[in-house]
Amino acid sequence: MPRTNTPTDQAPQPAGPYSQNARVGAVVQAAGQVGLRPDGTLLEGVSDQTRQALRNMLAVLAAAGAQESDIISVRVFLTDVSHFQEMNTAYETAFSQPPPARTTVYVGLPAGLLVEIDALAVVEGEGDA
Repeated sequence: MPRTNTPTDQAPQPAGPYSQNARVGAVVQAAGQVGLRPDGTLLEGVSDQTRQALRNMLAVLAAAGAQESDIISVRVFLTDVSHFQEMNTAYETAFSQPPPARTTVYVGLPAGLLVEIDALAVVEGEGDA
């Protein structure tokens, strides 16, 4: 099956040689999204960056035909272990029940970025394997 992507202006444009999303059949992967508004404005604080990263991630997935309930796995990348609870509080209302599986890791990100979030979704309908 061919890999496709569907760009959207509802999330920041890629900062490098990658797509906002990639889809093969029923599987959709969102590239890591950060706390930038679509116009490139960086929000301050881990709570606001988490909420914006989630909005961006959902927009990127929607462009490829996926919705929140299609998400099966989320990865959260934090720059500081002390931000975990604040991120978790901002994150917890983003998903319907039961929420998708999640992994949280601590990493270095470019200056000012406190969190990055990506997701994997499986879409029913056209393209199902």
